[in-house]
Amino acid sequence: MDTKTVAREMLAALDEGQLLPSIGEYDPGFGWDQAYDVAAEADALRRARGEKPVGRKIGFTNRKIWAEYGATSPIWAHVYDATLIRAQDSAATVSLAGSAQPRLEPEIAFGLKAALGPDRRDAAEILEAIEWYAPSFEIVGCHFPNWKFKPADSAADFSFHWRLIVGAPVTVRREDVAALALQLRDCQVALRRNEMVLARGVGANALDHPALALVFLVDTLARQPQFDPLAAGEIITTGTLTAAMPIKAGETWSSSYAGLPGVSGLWLTLVE
Repeated sequence: MDTKTVAREMLAALDEGQLLPSIGEYDPGFGWDQAYDVAAEADALRRARGEKPVGRKIGFTNRKIWAEYGATSPIWAHVYDATLIRAQDSAATVSLAGSAQPRLEPEIAFGLKAALGPDRRDAAEILEAIEWYAPSFEIVGCHFPNWKFKPADSAADFSFHWRLIVGAPVTVRREDVAALALQLRDCQVALRRNEMVLARGVGANALDHPALALVFLVDTLARQPQFDPLAAGEIITTGTLTAAMPIKAGETWSSSYAGLPGVSGLWLTLVE
C-alpha cells in the first residue's frame, strides 16, 4: 500500500466531492495503522497548501450507530480553519457545494485551555482542562458509495469530517465542574428538520460521556507519533448524540438541548 498515493487520491476526492472504491475492498490487508498513515500524509498535504489545523473531530463515539455503518471503533481527524464555521447568534448558513453524501450530526464541542495527558481519566478531571463547551453540528461526508466501507477506510477518509459548526461557547467555571460532569452526561438533544423532530439523543451516547471521548483521543494519539498531541487552544467535537441524518440544500435544521446550562441549540440553513 502506497500511503502517499492513497492520500492524494482521498484529498482529490474531498476537493471534488467525488466517490472512490473502498480501500479495504481492493486491499483486504488495509488496517488501522495504514489508514492513519494515509491520514497523516493527507494532513501534510493540507498544511502544505495553507490549511491550518485548529482542532479535532472524534467520530463513531455513539455505539448505537455502529451496526448501521459496520463501525468497530471510534475514529478521529483534524479540523481545519477551512472546515470550521462559528455560528453567529446561534445560526449559520452553509453551502453544501463540494460535499459527498452529506449527513448532519448534533454534538458537544470543547475548547481546551490546557494540554490533556493520560493522567486525566474521569469526566471531572478532564473538565478541569476545558475552557468552554458549546453545541455543535458536524457535517460529515463519505467518499465511498452509499456509505459502504471497511472499518479502517473511515480513518483514511478524514474520519468523514467535512464541516464543523460551533455555537456560542459557555465558560467552564472550576466551581461548576462536579455538577457539569453530570449535566453533560445526562443532557438531552433533539434534532429537527424544519419543525419536525427526526432524532433524539443524550450526552452519554458519546462514549458514555462527551468528556470521556477525549480519553479515547489522548490514548490513541499516544500510539501515533506521526501526529501532534493535543494542545491548549484546540477545539474538539466529541461525536454525534443521535443518528446521522442525510441532508440537502434548501433544508433548515435545528438542535435543541435540555439540561445543559447556557446551551439552547443551533440553527442551520443549507444552500447549494
